[in-house]
Amino acid sequence: MAEFKLPKNSEIRNGQTIDASNGAKRTKSFQIYRFDPDSGENPRMDTYKIDLDKCGPMVLDALLHIKNTIDSSVTLRRSCREGICGSCAMNIDGSNTLACLKPIDEVKNDVKITPLPHLPVIKDLVPDITHVAAQYASIEPWMKTESPLPSRERLQSPEDAEILNGADGKGPAACILCFCCSTSCPSYWWNGDRFLGPAVLMQAYRWLSDTRDEASGERLDQLEDPFRLYRCHTIMNCTRTCPKGLNPAKSIAEIKKLLASRAG
Repeated sequence: MAEFKLPKNSEIRNGQTIDASNGAKRTKSFQIYRFDPDSGENPRMDTYKIDLDKCGPMVLDALLHIKNTIDSSVTLRRSCREGICGSCAMNIDGSNTLACLKPIDEVKNDVKITPLPHLPVIKDLVPDITHVAAQYASIEPWMKTESPLPSRERLQSPEDAEILNGADGKGPAACILCFCCSTSCPSYWWNGDRFLGPAVLMQAYRWLSDTRDEASGERLDQLEDPFRLYRCHTIMNCTRTCPKGLNPAKSIAEIKKLLASRAG
């Protein structure tokens, strides 16, 4: 794919407006970001007015209704529709979230939908996550052990498992890698080439806190870097925007505490 230059807001123009409500009583307008880098055209915002009784209650339902019945060229990612896969992460009404978990009724005016910010755009609402996926792979997100394999599974106490899962089910292991947090982080916007970002650092902490993993020292060595970890300035955008209610900032703080303890 050709190198992509993030368009400025001033380059985004108003596009077409399609009224497909057919005189319905319950209507809503959706402003959708449209951009195809291969076309050479500037991005635009197309507006679709729809009958809310023709689709489900979530923003993803409206997007699929628009794509299936009004404009098949609208491009987006989606899969599970249950807030598990993270595929439909996008910016809705000014905040990064999952379209399948965002109720239409929560948006008072027109629903403005753009792709996750500060990522290259493949097309429309589909960002290129190649770089963040490579950063995730760089932390080696799998269990590392040197002790002999047990005869069955590696057991873990309920107390140790709670560190991963959280007493409320919102521990670091619950991260679905939608990258809403990383793309809401100003430090990641400006230092994304070297700063790992909240999502990847939360995953790094997930393995550091797993009592079955035996590579904590090696993992901390990889993270002890002015950019990979310490570009986090605790702005807290990551925690505010997480659609699963997780706390990436806390995970990052825990990594810093582990490094401080190791340094004595």
